[in-house]
Amino acid sequence: MSDDQAVLTEVRGRVLLITLNRPDQMNAVNTDLAQGLIAAIRQLDDTDELTAGVLTGAGRGFCAGMDLKAFAAGGPPVGFNEFLENGARKPLIAAVEGFALAGGLEVALTCDLIVAAEGVKLGIPEVGVGLFAAGGALLRLPSRVPYAVAMEMALTADPITAEQAHAYGLVSRVAPKGGAVDAAMELAERIARNAPLSVAASKQMILEVQGRTEAEFWDLQRPVMAQVFSSEDAKEGPRAFAEKRPPEWTGR
Repeated sequence: MSDDQAVLTEVRGRVLLITLNRPDQMNAVNTDLAQGLIAAIRQLDDTDELTAGVLTGAGRGFCAGMDLKAFAAGGPPVGFNEFLENGARKPLIAAVEGFALAGGLEVALTCDLIVAAEGVKLGIPEVGVGLFAAGGALLRLPSRVPYAVAMEMALTADPITAEQAHAYGLVSRVAPKGGAVDAAMELAERIARNAPLSVAASKQMILEVQGRTEAEFWDLQRPVMAQVFSSEDAKEGPRAFAEKRPPEWTGR
């Protein structure tokens, strides 16, 4: 498989399915994959007809993290941090089979929700190879699992299972083996029944409330509220409700 197909996209209704497609390398991240992922996120965010995305990996695992051979030869994958730092504007769900390790878990943590198959391994083993989890895990894990769990994962390099992660609240849903994409698509399609601007704004508010005072939150929300409440979809929703029909969202 040539790396010009390192990331695949498929539109399914109002959902974009994004597939990391280096299965022979366990979807390890090199520059081709990083650039393909950024392009896919731009497609999701810039297409009015799309409301949400599902991100998965081809083959037996989600992602094994950074391609260490490529790193040794030429340094970190170009552009990977753009995704890790910014994620997507619209809701993005990770559908994890097999494992999400190192940068692979950090990719999943950059998503808004994680759906994992039974027995999936989730971990940040970087300290075992002379690195540390510098792609956002040390930022995001402590807010999604208990402090002691995050600290132990970071210091021991030992993974946790999907079932443990679900109990901690890190994983939204546990699916049967082989069923992570179907479960994630079901969740994404449920989200996509709602107005695109509304779900994007709701995601933004939940993310940006962290560390803010109530006064700061209300100030932050005012322009977002003005944009959403004056949109075409804000007119379509009540009109469809009054006419007892499904709304036809435009994302505008």
